[in-house]
Amino acid sequence: MARLSPDPQILIGEGWSDYGLVDSGDGRKLERYGPYRFIRPEPQAMWAPRFDVDGPEWDAHGEFVPGSDEDGGGRWHFDKPVPEGGWPLEWNDVRFTAQCTPFRHLGFFPDMAPVWDWMRGTLRGVEAAGTLNLFGYTGVGSLALSACGPVTHVDASKKSVAQARANAQLAGLQDRPVRWLIDDAAKFTAREVRRGRRYDGIILDPPKFGRGPDGEVWRLEESLPGLVSDCTKLLDDNSRFLFLTVYAVRMSSLAIAGLLEQALSGLPGTIEHGDLAVREEGEGGRLLPTAIFARWSNSG
Repeated sequence: MARLSPDPQILIGEGWSDYGLVDSGDGRKLERYGPYRFIRPEPQAMWAPRFDVDGPEWDAHGEFVPGSDEDGGGRWHFDKPVPEGGWPLEWNDVRFTAQCTPFRHLGFFPDMAPVWDWMRGTLRGVEAAGTLNLFGYTGVGSLALSACGPVTHVDASKKSVAQARANAQLAGLQDRPVRWLIDDAAKFTAREVRRGRRYDGIILDPPKFGRGPDGEVWRLEESLPGLVSDCTKLLDDNSRFLFLTVYAVRMSSLAIAGLLEQALSGLPGTIEHGDLAVREEGEGGRLLPTAIFARWSNSG
């Protein structure tokens, strides 16, 4: 029976050559993405910035200004030229395109870097490890996992999957064993259960709300329990992990850990939970929380 660890953890993302959290505070954050710097809303940055926001440290190429509603509206304002088609970045052996999207993101989630490292480490020693990436977005996580074996990448957005394929080409990893699928995550997973498939690892990064390619409606609180239940049927005693992240929801990491504990009661291993966070660069850099997570791991 999987054992739930009661003590929360923090998975900390540190900056690297192509990304860094420069400063945060007063509900905003300043980040560098390669040669460009951007300001975005960040409600969890309730403290004061370390640097003068009118000084050179907060000089940015663009800022995403949110709308008045709570549904994530808003638009980008640019003070300096930024390539409309995006620009290349790297993380370890993975290259990908960063781009200012209408959803305030820049084409990948840098707080996932320690998760990619953890998953690779958990799969170490497994020959041709097969993994499933649900809500795979632009494929950076899938390309990271492809170093360990075949990956099934699923996303309902045709545009996101096209970008994921383009990222594979950019990284020179187009020959890696990745299946790029445009599909509804819940329906695909249910079909995999009926097919009797298994995976060595599953990563889940569901949105708060979304629609599938055929108009399927996804609401996190309603849809997540059933999806997690199906995911656990794709794992066995030799599987290594399930990693679940949740953004922008008033929910405790202990709640989603409890969901995994129930669903994984028939398997060995450990369930942990806590926060994802990114550390500000420089001396005295603070930790900015970004999401909650729950993960199951099994040494095999």
